[in-house]
Amino acid sequence: MRIMTFNVLCAGRNEHQWCRRQPLVRDVIKKYMPDFFGIQEAHYGWMKYLSGQLKDYYAYVGVGKDDGANGGEFSPVFYRKDKYKVTRRLDFWLSETPDKPSLGWDSAENRTCSGALFENAETGDSVAVFNTHLDHIGDVAQHKGAELILEKLKKYDKIKTVLMGDFNVTPDSEIYKIFINGGFCDARTIAENSDNINSFHLFGGASKMIDFVFVKNVKNVSRVITVTDMPDGKYPSDHYPVVAEIK
Repeated sequence: MRIMTFNVLCAGRNEHQWCRRQPLVRDVIKKYMPDFFGIQEAHYGWMKYLSGQLKDYYAYVGVGKDDGANGGEFSPVFYRKDKYKVTRRLDFWLSETPDKPSLGWDSAENRTCSGALFENAETGDSVAVFNTHLDHIGDVAQHKGAELILEKLKKYDKIKTVLMGDFNVTPDSEIYKIFINGGFCDARTIAENSDNINSFHLFGGASKMIDFVFVKNVKNVSRVITVTDMPDGKYPSDHYPVVAEIK
């Protein structure tokens, strides 16, 4: 099972405008053809483009963060519709009122977590897959948001669970430790093979690792890589996607 998390950068500027980068993002996804991929900073234009370009292979779950429909950025989970079916979906806001569009604590903007319980069409096995984007400003929002995610995902404690996204924190942070202490493993740290390439690169500027694939009830991860592909010599985004391969 191949998982990809990819912050596609909502708008961008000048040569990095989102409309110029659309085919680059699409081509990277098609090259790796993950079973599941989660994108962040995906406004409705991104969603229309990618769901249209990949409609032969993928469907998605997720909602816009501003209205629970198409308004604002999505943090969706795309899934291979030939291999998996949705048996239970869940979207919630990282806030004190998680069941409706809302701003949480000291967050700079609305934040969501989206995903579903999926059934493998061939084996009948279940896997829960979720995608999120923690706030980049609010310390309280990061902390409380992480705790809320753990609380909401408790219902999946006995099955294989994947939580991916842009967490806006590094592995030495307290927020990262909340997920580890909550029973998740960073797939990179348990993988048989992994690289050490930072995921956030700011188009070749300062870099750090803030994009993760966390797993629970998963024993075997064959490899985790930071994908540095540059189709046509151009950056698809200011983040590299991270890919985890689970046995």
